[in-house]
Amino acid sequence: MAETTVAPPEVQKSPTTEHTRHQERSIAPPVDIYETREGLVVLADLPGVAKEALEVRVEQHVLTIRGQARHRVPAEAVYREYDLVNFFRQFELSEQVDQRQITAELKSGVLTLTLPKAQEAQSRQIAVHVA
Repeated sequence: MAETTVAPPEVQKSPTTEHTRHQERSIAPPVDIYETREGLVVLADLPGVAKEALEVRVEQHVLTIRGQARHRVPAEAVYREYDLVNFFRQFELSEQVDQRQITAELKSGVLTLTLPKAQEAQSRQIAVHVA
């Protein structure tokens, strides 16, 4: 699995909103990737992203993770030392990943993706017959 470097889509600026809206920023979430006998496990840190604001998709062998972080307090901040940003990252998948069987779970700001190996890519024991 190789990372594809594709820039996130830019926010369109119109003449009336150029000075009133700042450009939306995205960062690549940090990930850990583990290989198991069954496939790959990807752990992505997405603090502040709710399930409703998370998009995980596979299209043309590219896995895309996109999340919009939001503060959980339903009020305007009086003082803020950090600002939440959106997350965007893409990975190019090989034929060895069964793209139809990918699963995703979001828990406590950590996205866990399970990418099982395609049946053809799984190792198997070959029985030896004595003649």
